[in-house]
Amino acid sequence: MNDAAHDLHAPHFIGIGGAGMSGLAKILAVRGAKVSGSDSKESETVLALRALGAEVAVGHAAENVPAGTSSIVVSSAIRADNPELAAARERGIPVVHRSDALAALMGGRRALAVAGTHGKTTTTSMLAVSLGELGLDPSYAIGGDLDAPGSNAHHGTGDIFVAEADESDRSFHKYAPEVAIVLNVELDHHANYASIEEIYESFETFVGRIVPGGTLVVSADHAGARELTSRVAGRAGLNVVTVGSAEDADVRVLSVAARGMTSEVTVLIDGAELAFTVSVPGRHYAHNAVAALAAGTALGVPAADLAKALGSYTGVRRRLQLKGEAGGVQVIDSYAHHPTEMSADLEAIREAAGSGRVLVVFQPHLFSRTQQLAEEMGQALALADASVVLDIYPAREDPIPGVTSELIIDAARRAGADTAAEHAFAAAPALLAGMAKPGDLVLTMGAGDVTNLGPEILGQLADVAPGA
Repeated sequence: MNDAAHDLHAPHFIGIGGAGMSGLAKILAVRGAKVSGSDSKESETVLALRALGAEVAVGHAAENVPAGTSSIVVSSAIRADNPELAAARERGIPVVHRSDALAALMGGRRALAVAGTHGKTTTTSMLAVSLGELGLDPSYAIGGDLDAPGSNAHHGTGDIFVAEADESDRSFHKYAPEVAIVLNVELDHHANYASIEEIYESFETFVGRIVPGGTLVVSADHAGARELTSRVAGRAGLNVVTVGSAEDADVRVLSVAARGMTSEVTVLIDGAELAFTVSVPGRHYAHNAVAALAAGTALGVPAADLAKALGSYTGVRRRLQLKGEAGGVQVIDSYAHHPTEMSADLEAIREAAGSGRVLVVFQPHLFSRTQQLAEEMGQALALADASVVLDIYPAREDPIPGVTSELIIDAARRAGADTAAEHAFAAAPALLAGMAKPGDLVLTMGAGDVTNLGPEILGQLADVAPGA
């Protein structure tokens, strides 16, 4: 097969197990491409790709690139000195960025792209699930798994393609959506953006990619999103629909009522009130659902049908995902790593905890983000009853002198938080289990491997439970 200007009939993915890369590899494999790739370690995602026929090597080496490879697909996380990338260049194999591959896959479909500093994965997932529930069978590519390894992408028979649009490296400039969502606009990704003005300019470029006659769905509540709206207002051929609690919102959130781990949402849309259930807790996720509702209706899906279908969404892995309960303590996993996300998830869990305490083990993600936002991260942790902060998860970055998790701990303590450091990752499960009491909620929080601590904490809780 051949997609657009890029030959993707036999692609090789460097870092194929990543959230964004694995989804594209899955869709291409289902479409009949001869997919190969490599990743740093074995994982459930790698196993799921092999089950689809992909040839995946563990580790990076020049010999991993098969003969007959038509293109090399990379993300911004792949370093220039990667041996497979070097081998591809020596052999004259075209190198395709992940965003270009995704844009090619969207070709010929009605594209709906979800952008914003926070909430992209959840909102994209809500649309994928609800549109599927209505029998529209959309294709989708999401930055997280819905319910099982490999469920972050799907090749559908319908004409809609829902995709998460990543602003971190400006790659969302490659897409040409019929409908685009902008949930919020904040300064993040400090290695790529020097100022909020650069962020605004980047989002303006993204909005400019919406096809003529298409629709921008944008938050009416978020200051950065309102600024973006003012900048793009009046553009020819662009329909703008604002959503939120603000009185001037086109689709207005009238109420969000907490019901344990769910919410009842009432909105005013097209002059009529509409109530529906969101099966994840917190105002943050309720507003994501309303943005999804507005975007789906912009594609012509009846609002009442879509609202009902949104109730079938039960969450995505790592987005306030209940990992289990032991000793009367629930353990929940959160991908939140930016202060706004951290605060939103902690406020949602606070509502769900009732009289129980909220205990957090937080793993900062990236040295650059910690350097810029340590104060705000610490303030967010003050929303918990107690927290433990691990060392920084570096991901793709090299250390920055003087930047450690102590910056966050100091800020948290200044904000009145009960916070402690734990430098030994393996010691964290026993520490959290020892802190927790029946009725408490334990939150593993961060974008790194802190997610792996949930099952271990549950195991420790089971060991110390009465009668265990």
